[in-house]
Amino acid sequence: MDRRSRGRMAQITGQAAENRIALDYERRGFAVDGRRWRGSAGEIDLIARGPEGLVFIEVKKSRSFAAAAERLGRRQMDRICAAASEFLAGEPAGQLTASRFDVALVDGAGNFEILENAFGVN
Repeated sequence: MDRRSRGRMAQITGQAAENRIALDYERRGFAVDGRRWRGSAGEIDLIARGPEGLVFIEVKKSRSFAAAAERLGRRQMDRICAAASEFLAGEPAGQLTASRFDVALVDGAGNFEILENAFGVN
């Protein structure tokens, strides 16, 4: 498989993982407000709205949960936080909107684990 085909396959499997996570949030009563929302600072995979506020969700897929978790670094978390700040600017309460950052880890078999408040900030 050439590089272009691998890239396309990664894109397809990444979208499938995001769709699966979006469905899980919807089943739990959240409304998915954004998919691959892009601001000038970067992209947020999913944005869900629930009774306690907004959830910014980063989806990481790899062969194992540990490998998926290793794919999220400090620089990417900073970009996601900056993009979330841009999104919050459009909310009625602005930066005071209740929010959290979740990370959804998806393994090669399609199993997933959601780490709520993974960035440790509210």
